Amino acid sequence: MGSLWESLVVDAQDPARLARWWAEALDYQVTYETPDEVTICRSTDGTPSLTFVRVTEAKGSAKNRLHIDLRPIDQEAEIERLVNMGARHVNIGQSEDDPWTVLADPEGNEFCVLRQRG
Repeated sequence: MGSLWESLVVDAQDPARLARWWAEALDYQVTYETPDEVTICRSTDGTPSLTFVRVTEAKGSAKNRLHIDLRPIDQEAEIERLVNMGARHVNIGQSEDDPWTVLADPEGNEFCVLRQRG
């Protein structure tokens, strides 16, 4: 029997701020919080959670080795919403023809906003 995916852990200088940013972006809720760790998830239905843990160092300049892909119904509207929330466009070598846009969250973690399927 294999393992169940419980949570993706993200290092953060300000776990509460970053967790709340991602909770708003994903329509998740804070389900656990201490000064050094905050967990968010959609519900208690077994959906994998995101857990933000305090670290003292800032994210380096290297591209993330693991990132989140979002697939909204309206890519352009979602990009605009996320940028208005504090995300920023980043270039990690993608081309203008790629069907995704790369953004970074307020602490610099890259993620992709994909086009709608079909």
